[in-house]
Amino acid sequence: MRISLRSEYALLSLIHIARQPDTANTSVSIRNSHPIPQEALDEILVVLINARYLRLTKGIYRLAKPAKRISVAEVIRLFDGALAPLEPVSEKGYQPAPMEEEEKLAGLFGQLQEQIMDKLENTSLADLI
Repeated sequence: MRISLRSEYALLSLIHIARQPDTANTSVSIRNSHPIPQEALDEILVVLINARYLRLTKGIYRLAKPAKRISVAEVIRLFDGALAPLEPVSEKGYQPAPMEEEEKLAGLFGQLQEQIMDKLENTSLADLI
């Protein structure tokens, strides 16, 4: 599974804000803590506001809901869509994996996918601060 830079930047921004709830968290303070390009950060913060993860008051960003109610999986889905499976994908779309002929090997990767999904679903922003 691959996670886009937008998802990574969004998670870093949310963690920064969650760690310092009583601080004036501005886009400048976020950028000073993490090397996020300003244009990308501005776009990400707007998406997070529109999705009701953040609120903006007088240039200060705050979480719109408790950190324990924001899962890593939902933030990734917001920016990347459905979490990508651990299946091979060709340039033209899904191609059956040669490993599918080996039930136990395919089962191993299926279990790994389930574990990854479970971990992302059950890890909240609060767990990362």
